[in-house]
Amino acid sequence: MLTLSLEEFMVELNEGSIKNVGPTNKSATVKLFDVESAEAREFGDKRVKLVFEDADGSEIQVSLFPDDVRKIVDDIEKLEDDSPVFE
Repeated sequence: MLTLSLEEFMVELNEGSIKNVGPTNKSATVKLFDVESAEAREFGDKRVKLVFEDADGSEIQVSLFPDDVRKIVDDIEKLEDDSPVFE
């Protein structure tokens, strides 16, 4: 299940074209639940792309620098040691 929350979001739809309306203070939060597949792969010369997909075909792609990936790996290792999630 994919949820998408858009803040301060307004666009103009005119003859098939979408155009920003108002200030550029828009933000979004995307959440993907019940992930069925996840993978990491190279993205360009300096980044790692994480790709998550659910059964409905909804997909989220996240591009990270290696230092950010290492931090996530460290966080997961701490969870494996301390959290009942991995029991």
